[in-house]
Amino acid sequence: MGPLTVVVTGRDLTREQVLRVSRAMEEVALDREAVRRMRASRDIVERALFRDDPVYGLTTGVGVLKRITIEDERMAEFNDRLIRHHLVGQGPPASGDVVRATMLRLANGFAGAATGVRPLLAEHLVSALNQPDEPRIRILGSIGQGDLAPMADLAAGLFGEVQLAAGEGLALIDNNAFSTGWAALAISDAATLLDSMEAAGALGLEGFAANPAMLHPAIAQARPYPGLRRSLNRLQELLEGSFLWHPGSARNLQDPLTFRNLPQVQGACRDALEYAEQQLAVELNASQGNPIVVLEEERLISVANFEILPLAAALDLVRIVLATALTAASERVVKLLESPWSGLPTGLLPESGTAHPGLSYLGIASQALAAEARLLAHPVSFEMASSAHAEGIEDRMTMAPLAARRLAEMADLGQRIVALELVVAAQAVELRGSSPLGRGTGRVFDAVRGLVPLMKPPDAAPPDIGSVQELVRSGIAPPDRER
Repeated sequence: MGPLTVVVTGRDLTREQVLRVSRAMEEVALDREAVRRMRASRDIVERALFRDDPVYGLTTGVGVLKRITIEDERMAEFNDRLIRHHLVGQGPPASGDVVRATMLRLANGFAGAATGVRPLLAEHLVSALNQPDEPRIRILGSIGQGDLAPMADLAAGLFGEVQLAAGEGLALIDNNAFSTGWAALAISDAATLLDSMEAAGALGLEGFAANPAMLHPAIAQARPYPGLRRSLNRLQELLEGSFLWHPGSARNLQDPLTFRNLPQVQGACRDALEYAEQQLAVELNASQGNPIVVLEEERLISVANFEILPLAAALDLVRIVLATALTAASERVVKLLESPWSGLPTGLLPESGTAHPGLSYLGIASQALAAEARLLAHPVSFEMASSAHAEGIEDRMTMAPLAARRLAEMADLGQRIVALELVVAAQAVELRGSSPLGRGTGRVFDAVRGLVPLMKPPDAAPPDIGSVQELVRSGIAPPDRER
């Protein structure tokens, strides 16, 4: 086993490992101790079957059919029917990285030994992860109380030729691996976006010739939020050596709030994201199924561990604060483009008094994207299922897959907004002509200028920002360079 192999133990899967497996295609191996625990757990299941213990989904049907006993000779048929009848997913297929993240989370859940499945299932998932192709999982159809529909797609695609034992059909579908895997990717993208937003915001401060008092270290001492302190530190590092710190460089005693409150808004995002990271860390290694095997007591118990509200609500929170930050970024774009605010020519052209709009319409684009981001911020974790379904038993929903999907969509919109802010801020910096730029913002400026040149007449259209969006997606990490 080489150093670039993620070992699935059931206990210590991290977001970073999910990224490595789902996007970098890193190989996966199953921990030997996890295999031992799974065998011990399966022995407890087999003893319960031998005793004819009534165990939900093991010796009985599921949902309202829990009153029906499943005979041994009908178990294979029951497993097959359970999966096939949950193939109700709708919509387009999930991307390959989401599918691989789902598979890894499911394998890790099995390795935790609470589900009582044979090691064979985890081994099969690991083997599939080490292959280039993924099964199809449709993205719509789960209410988040166990991702039944998408997990049925996965089970049908990967385990169609596997003879499943008692309880394994339910274990394959009654979990939140789809929601959790997608959340891991979306949170990762949101974390990278926050770094890029601070880089763009810092460059925008230079383009605006903002008052640097809003970055004073005393701010975090007087208001000791961890996220605020981290954002302040990073903005200070980006602007180290900048002309902004020179006496008399600030144009205003107090700048508009979207400039002046940059560290506070970014700090709030960081605190919300940290909370979501904590919830995700639990869910990546938690038991999410029903029933569970209690190894210490050698028994099975019925539970509701598919209730994933902690993660779904945390994803809602991240979207709310991120929408605020993206709206502020859009407003900074607009103010940099308007002469009454920036003191630069409208549209940020090198020549004033011309009918050329310059970059003006990038402001409208950023406002449109920010509006969509705000619409994605509506919380979904308090949605209510119909109490009439399944005789009123299944009367809860978290919409966790939607919470993760909307965060992923918001991160994509955010990358576009930040790309626009970078292009506009770089144009403002160049027109302002003040120097030097900060050690960090100078590198950011160089990276943007390496992709998008200064716009000046007779350029007829604004630049294509696709390459800048790729820079944002990567986290804006150009090589270090002295200025």
